[in-house]
Amino acid sequence: MSLTIDDRLAIHELIHLHGHLVDRGEWARLRELFTGDVVYDLRPYGGAELHGIDAIASASRALGDRNPVGHHVTNVVIADADDEVVHVISKGIGVLADGTCGSVVYEDEVRRESSGWRIARRRVVPRREPLHP
Repeated sequence: MSLTIDDRLAIHELIHLHGHLVDRGEWARLRELFTGDVVYDLRPYGGAELHGIDAIASASRALGDRNPVGHHVTNVVIADADDEVVHVISKGIGVLADGTCGSVVYEDEVRRESSGWRIARRRVVPRREPLHP
């Protein structure tokens, strides 16, 4: 699949929209981000795979005050594309209410649907160790 400039811009905006929606608790708008059959993989955190938008919203609500006050996405790279899926990697910085921060890598599979580009699968990988060359 050859991505147009418009496709690339839409994918970048999709990835960036995540932090805005979740930081405001706009769970009803998660359909703007995810496919209906999304898999949100939190196993690298010791969690589970969440299946579907409702499961993602429920898990986020359940965190309550443990949710970051800010999800910041950077370094968005469209790694490759085939006939059905675009692979995107990005970095995330989560800022907690006490000022501490954490870093993750988002590994996304993005799919074009009739309503536009949506994340079909997201794996969240924490970055807890510095590089040791």
